[in-house]
Amino acid sequence: MAKQEWFYLDILGPWALGHWISFYKEEKLEDGFSRSSEKMVGPCLFQFFFFFINFLPFSQTLEASHCSIKGLPLVRNISELPQDNYGRGGLSHITVAGSLLHGLKEVEIWLQTFSPGSRTPIHRHSCEEVFVVLKGSGTLYLASSSHKYPGKPQEHFIFSNSTFHIPVNDVHQVWNTNEYEDLQMLAIISRPPIKVFIYEDWFMPHTAAKLKFPYYWDEQCLQEPQKDEL
Repeated sequence: MAKQEWFYLDILGPWALGHWISFYKEEKLEDGFSRSSEKMVGPCLFQFFFFFINFLPFSQTLEASHCSIKGLPLVRNISELPQDNYGRGGLSHITVAGSLLHGLKEVEIWLQTFSPGSRTPIHRHSCEEVFVVLKGSGTLYLASSSHKYPGKPQEHFIFSNSTFHIPVNDVHQVWNTNEYEDLQMLAIISRPPIKVFIYEDWFMPHTAAKLKFPYYWDEQCLQEPQKDEL
């Protein structure tokens, strides 16, 4: 009976460890140790050790995979990539290809989905940005950086299958003003990782805008001192 029970553990566990435990069990039985106490101790120790040595590398892989694509296939399913709202209600952000994940130096691509009523902050950045609207509709608010503060922005209607670009350092905001449908867009930026200057309103001076770097989806993988580039 003892051999049958431990043979099952031999199959599940590492070959050498399983046979060591099996031999230890049989010796203890021959020397007169109680069958019940040994059954409790042996499997518990084995299962804990087996769980520990297997879970530790797995947890390290999970942590590393957020900041690296090493070991992942070249062609990936977008729906399986990490996504989060990064503390912003109504947002779903996926970095499709970028600086920190893929080592790209010139461009970065995001897939972003905004639920009805959600929006980006009023912000600017010293890089070019191109949007492709995949579904839904909304409003782009855009103001020039040529004055001391943005001022009243121009409003542009954006819709499915439309595209637009943001000039370097122009202050802008994208808002899903469609109350019935999500707004989903591809965003392509230059010069990653992005440095974002955030405004409290459209009349806040450019010099008072607050730098956010690393940006929310880069915080876990990039820690560098902040620097105002304007």
